[in-house]
Amino acid sequence: MVKTDIFSKTTLDYHALNAMLNLYDTDGRIQFEKDHEAIRQFFIQHVNPNTITFNSIPERLNYLINKGYYEINVLNQYNFNFLCDFHNKADNWGFKFKTFLGAWKYYTSYTLKTYDRKYYLESFEQRTCMVALTLAKGDKLLAYNILEEILSGRFQPATPTFLNCGKKQRGELVSCFLLRIEDNMESIGRAINSALQLSKRGGGVSFLLSNLREFGAPIKLIKNQSSGVIPVMKILEDAFSYANQLGARQGAGAVWLHAHHPDIFRFLDTKRENADEKIRIKTLSLGVVIPDITFKLAKDNEKMALFSPYDIKKFYGCAFSEIDINKKYYEILEDSRINKTYIQPRDFFQTLAEIQFESGYPYIMYEDSVNRSNPISGRINMSNLCSEILQVNSASQLNSDLSYHHIGKDISCNLGSINIAYAMDSKNLQHTVDVAIRSLTAVSMISEISSVPSIAKGNNSSHAIGLGQMNLHGYLAREGIQYGSPEALDFTNIYFYCITYYVLLTSNCLAIELKQSFDGFSESHYASGVYFNKYLKRKWYPYTKQVKNIFESSNIKLPNYEDWVMLRESIMKYGLYNQNLQAIPPTGSISYINNATSSIHPIVSRIEIRKEGKTGRVYYPAPFMNNNNLELYQDAYQIGYKAIIDTYAEATKHVDQGLSLTLFFRDDITTRDINKAQIYAWKKGIKTIYYIRIRQTALRGTEVKGCISCTL
Repeated sequence: MVKTDIFSKTTLDYHALNAMLNLYDTDGRIQFEKDHEAIRQFFIQHVNPNTITFNSIPERLNYLINKGYYEINVLNQYNFNFLCDFHNKADNWGFKFKTFLGAWKYYTSYTLKTYDRKYYLESFEQRTCMVALTLAKGDKLLAYNILEEILSGRFQPATPTFLNCGKKQRGELVSCFLLRIEDNMESIGRAINSALQLSKRGGGVSFLLSNLREFGAPIKLIKNQSSGVIPVMKILEDAFSYANQLGARQGAGAVWLHAHHPDIFRFLDTKRENADEKIRIKTLSLGVVIPDITFKLAKDNEKMALFSPYDIKKFYGCAFSEIDINKKYYEILEDSRINKTYIQPRDFFQTLAEIQFESGYPYIMYEDSVNRSNPISGRINMSNLCSEILQVNSASQLNSDLSYHHIGKDISCNLGSINIAYAMDSKNLQHTVDVAIRSLTAVSMISEISSVPSIAKGNNSSHAIGLGQMNLHGYLAREGIQYGSPEALDFTNIYFYCITYYVLLTSNCLAIELKQSFDGFSESHYASGVYFNKYLKRKWYPYTKQVKNIFESSNIKLPNYEDWVMLRESIMKYGLYNQNLQAIPPTGSISYINNATSSIHPIVSRIEIRKEGKTGRVYYPAPFMNNNNLELYQDAYQIGYKAIIDTYAEATKHVDQGLSLTLFFRDDITTRDINKAQIYAWKKGIKTIYYIRIRQTALRGTEVKGCISCTL
């Protein structure tokens, strides 16, 4: 602290000023001005003295190139005069952080630093330049457009992309990876290697375990030999711990298991507080895949059969994850060749709620809700570490030396999010979406994960991306709309309706420009035209006066019937470049640097409290909040799960992948309340549930944690 005497006119340090957000003034008002002063003092006291400055832009660029900080291949796509003019435009943009946490997060987590980590080499504007230049791949106009969208706060690439673009020493630009494991030792061995390879490059990695034979299943026809899924989980957890990205953070992994797998209770028990250390899983995230039939069995109080993946593979000739359990349940039940164990479905849901109550896990994927809305040929059988990526995969076949006999298709996800408030302010939502889609597509084009060929094949064949959204609550509050109200639901529906039209339009333009569609387009619902039926069978327009006025004043033209007909015809003729286009991640760090509420969730507190390394607590005020509109900033615990699920249900209708949905409960809830929320979400067509959060503090501010794969 520079000076600590709060009764004198001496200056407090930035942390002390920021902390005053959590202290009311003498009139009982939140001291927002203290946070603004904290930003100023942060630059005066810390950033400016610890930033290496240069006499000119050419001097700076030459230094960073010659010293090996910047990737020369990125900059060589442009002439040097353009690079200087480009950086000059960014430097003169007038960008300012709106909160102390935004500035703090950028300088602690994103900016380029000297090799000894003592000095800063980039401002936010300069980091944005390198992101735009990287993603534009030599296209000067696109580079300017990306620069403008990021500096305006309308679009923000996800952490791996924003952190790594243009740096000589960097990780991958991709956020998450999803891989399936087959029921053989070669696939398990390859999965462990993939965990190491992908984790060291900075991505979160998710694995499908549903195909592994259960505990006690035969090995080489000898009964009671298999150890089931838990030993594989333990090995994966150790692999993620080992590949800790030069000690910067532990690798992040998740595993998914089907509810009708015989190891399901053992799987869940690994997260119990009192679990034996031999089976306890501490850092690996867990997810459960639940089909519709499980809910029906629970409702009817019928016993629930768990089917042997070993027998499914032996007698049905396909992996467990490729079976539609909802359709095949009673057929398999009557098949005497398939070994079965039985549990009570209500016991399953009770256990699920108990584990979620204790740990927040497991995530849930509603299998049939996901696949009913999937426009791509093939089954979706898992999700990622944050439960918003939902794509089809296919199995690889391996030789005994772990080389590939046949390379299957695994999944990577390139993410970035639009700030709803600033995008609506721009009055050109279509342009923002177009630039965002082109930016994310560039990540898929640039990325080449050759160390995991199935990931590389999946990326190259699909160019799948996930455009996200953030700041819904902040925007609604700014416009005087209560989260979860009829107006809020109306806005969410129409906003995502527009976004969907624009993402498809841009992907179709890319297919025309590049003369290429994603592999499998001809078998998709886009090619057949079936996908568009929901947009052609009814009119889509705001049903509340306030939302109608918002779109009219924002000069956003709602796509009409003729627009959809023309788009359908163009897509059926020319295709789509991207197999998948939208996914709503939880967002974390990027929300803070963009002055946004996370994802499309309500806030968790008017003043969030974050633990930031050795510095202790940092405070973050909800965007657009002031002392006159506090009533519009009810937190997620006050709002309740129904309003959150209702909001996500409106968006889900339009999003081709998933939405990272966290459910928040007060500390007086029971496991029955969690079950009610799970059932309500399923009935509303929700695809996935991320964490379960139970309020544990009575503080005015609430501590929050971000996505463990994205938050640095």
